[in-house]
Amino acid sequence: MMFASDIKSRAAARIVAGVMGAVAAASSALAVESAAGYPDKPVRWIVPFPAGGAADLISRPIGQQLTERWGQQIVIDNRPGAGSNLGIEIAAKSAPTGYTVIVVPATFTSNPSLYRKLAYDPIKDFAPVTLISSSPLVLIVTPTLPAKSVSELVALAKARPGRLNYASSGIGASAHLAAELLKSLTGVDITHVTYRGQPPAILDLLSGQVQMMFANVPVALPQITAGKLRALAVTTLTRAEQLPDVPTVAESGFPGFEVNQWTGLVVPAGTPQPIVAKLRDGVVVALTAPVVRANLVSQGFQPVGDTPAQFAAYIQSEMRKWGKLIKERGIHAD
Repeated sequence: MMFASDIKSRAAARIVAGVMGAVAAASSALAVESAAGYPDKPVRWIVPFPAGGAADLISRPIGQQLTERWGQQIVIDNRPGAGSNLGIEIAAKSAPTGYTVIVVPATFTSNPSLYRKLAYDPIKDFAPVTLISSSPLVLIVTPTLPAKSVSELVALAKARPGRLNYASSGIGASAHLAAELLKSLTGVDITHVTYRGQPPAILDLLSGQVQMMFANVPVALPQITAGKLRALAVTTLTRAEQLPDVPTVAESGFPGFEVNQWTGLVVPAGTPQPIVAKLRDGVVVALTAPVVRANLVSQGFQPVGDTPAQFAAYIQSEMRKWGKLIKERGIHAD
């Protein structure tokens, strides 16, 4: 037997459900409508690094293509500082309208484990758009070092524990984490020497002050080609186009080793999905433009352009991978 109070409660519940459904439908319709007219004003494209860096060089040709395609200016806004954290914090606090987007580097997924406090959460504060590009690091050594392969380098390091040094562009940089991953997989004892960027590290490698480092391919390539430095392996699972004869670390006998220098596009969480989809489609079309593709490939970047869901899964996978290594090695950037 149903009481009058039950009938009223169910009726009220149906009314509330109906109202909520109508609100959701209206919100969805507004989101689709806003995406149809998007963008109708300039889009702020934050690059959390100085002008001339890798993320900047990737962003500008894509921004130019989007400007021409959409008829609205893509404004590149360089906001360097705190290992990319400054620009990312700015983006996290921006309105989720699609008019602020940010290019994030691979350290986007390692910084939460490297820093004790961050003003943003990569998962909660951002919505992935697409993985823009991927590129390897290359393991290089001074020619005076008697190692012509990764396995020979590992054997040499084990024979001289603590006596070999490796350079990096800073604590928590991809080059640093790549070396720590190699140490974790092989058990070698090599000493970390930090520099402010790769150029001074390369100079000390050339002079023999340090014996090895993981470096960006475009930075190291001139010295490799000139025979001043020896390339042992690249860090991705496939060989680099610029170094086709140089094996990967994995195929050199160390399966499970993979380090990507990737760049991706994210927006503040809550950005309407139709706008996220339009951004993703615009970037993918830009990446297929011959002038953009040639530009990126010539600088060592491999264009990607995956879906938001694929990029989200990749971000979470990278966070787990580097979080585990950073905890294991006791690495801190602050």
